[in-house]
Amino acid sequence: MNRYMTSPISRRSVLKTGAAVGLSTIIMPEISWGADETPVKIGAIDPQTGTYAALGGNQLRGASMAVDEINKKGGILGRPVQLIAEDSQGLPGPAVSKAQKLVDQQKVDFLIGSVSSAVSESLSQFAEQNNKLFIDSGGHADDVTGSKCRWPTFRTCSTTWMLTAGDFQTLFDKFGKKWFFITPDYSFGHALQTDYEAQLKKAGGQSVGNALAPLGTTDFSSYLIRAQAANPDVLICLQAGNDLVNLLKQAVQFGLDKKMTVGGAMQELEVLEALPPSALMGWWTFEWYWDQPNVPHVKEFVEAYKQRAGGKVPTARSWFGYASAHAIALAANEAKSLDAMKVSKALAGLELPPEVALQPGKATYRADDHQMIANMFPGYVKKDAKYPDMFQVADVVPGEKIALSPAEAGCKMSYPS
Repeated sequence: MNRYMTSPISRRSVLKTGAAVGLSTIIMPEISWGADETPVKIGAIDPQTGTYAALGGNQLRGASMAVDEINKKGGILGRPVQLIAEDSQGLPGPAVSKAQKLVDQQKVDFLIGSVSSAVSESLSQFAEQNNKLFIDSGGHADDVTGSKCRWPTFRTCSTTWMLTAGDFQTLFDKFGKKWFFITPDYSFGHALQTDYEAQLKKAGGQSVGNALAPLGTTDFSSYLIRAQAANPDVLICLQAGNDLVNLLKQAVQFGLDKKMTVGGAMQELEVLEALPPSALMGWWTFEWYWDQPNVPHVKEFVEAYKQRAGGKVPTARSWFGYASAHAIALAANEAKSLDAMKVSKALAGLELPPEVALQPGKATYRADDHQMIANMFPGYVKKDAKYPDMFQVADVVPGEKIALSPAEAGCKMSYPS
């Protein structure tokens, strides 16, 4: 079983169909069903190994929690739900291969998952080719619900534009107009840098350089030397997962935190928890945060999650998986069908109920491009931060205030006739 799903998950029977990494993990319904009940199957394709393993693991844990809740409420169309997990390895090729396996061998009804935007783009194309509804839970590049939007694809996490717009003005106003970028060299990083630079140019700022680092980079010294030579006001770090952990640790070793402000678009609790105290720094955007006083249902969700996760609080990735699985059940039950097109039309425009949205205001899958419009939580890493209270949310920014319109994002949604 995926090691990110083995911390206490009570009252669940887990069947591993093979011992080797990459074989399917079937998460069985928590409650008893009749032997003749045919399960509804959700295939989850998330990284269980590699740079993004911790992020993918928490998406799976959140989705499995949702599946248990769905089953307690009667399942989908009165049938039990199974979550079948495959390791994408964070790469498009293996991810599509695993998706094909889930469709051909497991006969899954729906697909969710991904952390890498490149994987999300590939799975979106696969979903359309195979007539399967796909919810991109965690791949952020704008074009997934923008210029490459497709009728079966929905996205729960935000876009790269929303991530950058969430904290751009704060970084620019508080820390300066000369920025240097260290960017992961694939679609997610490219989109983040493009979006930041567009806002920087409009505000009268200047990019004084950038360095493209391959996914999985462990030694960032050459990129940090270039950043130091450029002498920016702000060092923008666009990595995620283990890559961001390594980059921030090395930035401190170079003393760059004393010479410039360090920040970026997306920060996550998984990264902060993995950092040494000296590297806990910067201004960033969270997409969901566990500490939301006075927001209905959040406290109950956090406590229930902690019981399943060995005392760990849910992260934004946990919420991505949780919301995505619930969204499928809500739409399928509304459509009274498992047909991909019927469920897609039911999901288009769907507003998550408060006990699933778990944040102020509305969380809605926009009908015209299938992008979730929810909140951004910009802020900063607390001084002397201790898990889990590591981030100070400075503002809650409604997504509709900063999201590009479907037309601006380049989406021209169409369904087959």
